[in-house]
Amino acid sequence: MKRLLAWLMSGVVLAGLLVTLLLPGAAFAAERRNEIDDKLAESVGKVDLNNASVRRFQQYPGMYPTLAGKIVLGGPYDSVDDVLDLDLTDRQRELFNKYKDNFTVTPPAIALNEGFDRINDGVYR
Repeated sequence: MKRLLAWLMSGVVLAGLLVTLLLPGAAFAAERRNEIDDKLAESVGKVDLNNASVRRFQQYPGMYPTLAGKIVLGGPYDSVDDVLDLDLTDRQRELFNKYKDNFTVTPPAIALNEGFDRINDGVYR
């Protein structure tokens, strides 16, 4: 009886292996993609105002952290010029206009905007 059971179990295992080998390739994912990496690649060297964290503004003198925080919390934006609708001082407007060509706007991604990650994304030097 034990031999019969062992023989049947080995047959089941062998059948399972054959089925996985014979399944068409479409049953498996063609390529695993990280949607967030694709989203970040959309901005191509520019800071995405709808999806960037405050720290991305450090490269622009005078914008980090005060103006960057206002921009991050004031979104989402339909265009780069929508930032000028925020309550900004004259100096902040001047700074934003100075660097405006370095910004872009793409639709917000939930994974990049939930929680407080845009204020403190945990990336430290």
